[in-house]
Amino acid sequence: MRAINIPTPGGPEALVAEERPLPSVEPEEVLIKVAAAGVNRPDSLQRQGGYPPPPGASDVPGLEVSGTVVEAGRAVTDLHLGDQVCALLAGGGYAEYAAAPHQQCLPIPRGLDLVSAAAIPETFFTVWTNLFDRGALTAGEIALIHGGASGIGSTAIQLARALGATVLATAGSQAKLEFCRSLGAEHAVNYKTEDFAAALKAHLGGAGVDVILDIAGASSFQQNLALLAPEGRLVIIGLLGGAKSERNQPVPADAPASHRDRLDPAAAHAPGEGRHSRCAARDDLAPAGVRHGSAGDSAHVPPGRRRRGPRAHGCRRHPGQAGAFGRPGATGWLTCWTWLKPKH
Repeated sequence: MRAINIPTPGGPEALVAEERPLPSVEPEEVLIKVAAAGVNRPDSLQRQGGYPPPPGASDVPGLEVSGTVVEAGRAVTDLHLGDQVCALLAGGGYAEYAAAPHQQCLPIPRGLDLVSAAAIPETFFTVWTNLFDRGALTAGEIALIHGGASGIGSTAIQLARALGATVLATAGSQAKLEFCRSLGAEHAVNYKTEDFAAALKAHLGGAGVDVILDIAGASSFQQNLALLAPEGRLVIIGLLGGAKSERNQPVPADAPASHRDRLDPAAAHAPGEGRHSRCAARDDLAPAGVRHGSAGDSAHVPPGRRRRGPRAHGCRRHPGQAGAFGRPGATGWLTCWTWLKPKH
């Protein structure tokens, strides 16, 4: 088969077609004859040499495809030869054939052709896992979507509205603001020309936001926290605005002793860990309102909220410095950080 290789990192000219063997198919995988492949930011970063595939994944770029199933592993019972699907991959999409776990395949939605469907998996899996599964957004709540005109943002706006949430958005131009509104955002703010937190607080009459889906990280961290309603959830899925921020969480006077211990700065760092933030993102500090994990971990859901929907397989790749969002100086694959604002 023909596939795209990157012999030397660089611009678009670094993408070179070459002959490769067909991918082998594991028992729970299907082989897809590719009709189209989605183009995502990680593909561009990989081309430039800044986003290596995880161990065991194909070095061929491409995280999502659409096409026709031409082979199925022996453990696959829900897909059959000839089925048209779109699929989320760990890599290998820029090729004539790609192998994908059957759990990460979706039927082509009615009304979409194969080329359009290739752009579905990456954004829809990401948004569903983070906005509804981790963020636990429900009908009647208020959601803020940063970068509302992006692929992730435009998907999040449409899904949140379809499921009955009120949607706010930020974007960087008037045209993008209008686009967000056309997708269902009740109100949209230009983050380049306005203090988005102040503008949205004014629009809401001083009320807070229940769930924020953020792609910036440090640059909007403080404003996001100021916008959260009690028990609001901040879900960070990107660090385009930096990976380090600080937040001093006051200890409520009426907090239980066990809770006070976990919120106490002296208890929030194990020996040898720095004090970059009083809210260290460690599993044993979950009651303090901070939780982290990969797509395969258990998400932190507020009491009384049920987990919803399918979990995306952990194949999105987000390298970066954890910094103050995790153990200082730690480096790893970051998929999501969730901040739960305490009631107090």
